Amino acid sequence: MAIKIDDTNFAEIIGNNAAVVVDCWASWCAPCRMVAPVIEELSNDYEGRVVIGKYDIDEGTDMAAEYGVRSIPTLLFFKNGQLVDRHVGYAPREELEPKVKALL
Repeated sequence: MAIKIDDTNFAEIIGNNAAVVVDCWASWCAPCRMVAPVIEELSNDYEGRVVIGKYDIDEGTDMAAEYGVRSIPTLLFFKNGQLVDRHVGYAPREELEPKVKALL
């Protein structure tokens, strides 16, 4: 299951885990709802190897502003604390999974 990420725990999660995917989303966003099942599948399949979390942009704005999130959904891919990739918009699992695997 994807974890909840917010402005209070973001730095700790990124700093304490080698591979992290952050799904920046909002409940009113239709493409966000479309990609949500893909995010949940990936979080279950990569549990223990990649931390996958959801950042609600309506609840926090600091991280979104810091990383220039202008459209949602935006997926941010971090390896060893550094942003290494991003994806904006809906994508099927076949397109997102290689980006997750690249973090390993």
